[in-house]
Amino acid sequence: MLPEMAVVETAIVVPGHGSIDPDGVHRISERSLGLVAEAERLVSSLEAGLVVFSGWSSTGGPSEAEQMKDAWRGPAVELLVEPTARTTAENASRTLPLLLAHSVRSVVVVCSPLHVPRTWLFFSRLYRSRGIAVRIRAARVRPSLRAAAWELAALPLVPVQLRAARAELRKVLT
Repeated sequence: MLPEMAVVETAIVVPGHGSIDPDGVHRISERSLGLVAEAERLVSSLEAGLVVFSGWSSTGGPSEAEQMKDAWRGPAVELLVEPTARTTAENASRTLPLLLAHSVRSVVVVCSPLHVPRTWLFFSRLYRSRGIAVRIRAARVRPSLRAAAWELAALPLVPVQLRAARAELRKVLT
């Protein structure tokens, strides 16, 4: 069972995106920086008391989540990192316990426009099953052909990833 934290009505979740640069370092993308900027703009209008960044590092260095937190220039709110998620399904399943510990009731997930369908699918199914309302906010970030191809290639994996995320949550939340 998770320890109870301070109650937060609304939170923002930002899944990361990154790749290995020419120096062999896993770095967040310009797209991730755009998502952070969108979350910064949303905090005040939503009266969000918590922002959760989620994403891993393939090289063992600072995770996408940690890099996004370091890039934060927005209002002073509680910032949490979930540094292990490698997929959108894991972003959803691994941030959910953090939100439940803060008694969050409503979440806005900030993602790129091309990522909206899979983000909606994973976050709405996993969060709503625990009583958290979900909205998706597509940040104004430039889509790329590579990102579109990635999203199309990932669609067949959705059922398997959703089952794995649900199984992970059953272990963590019971």
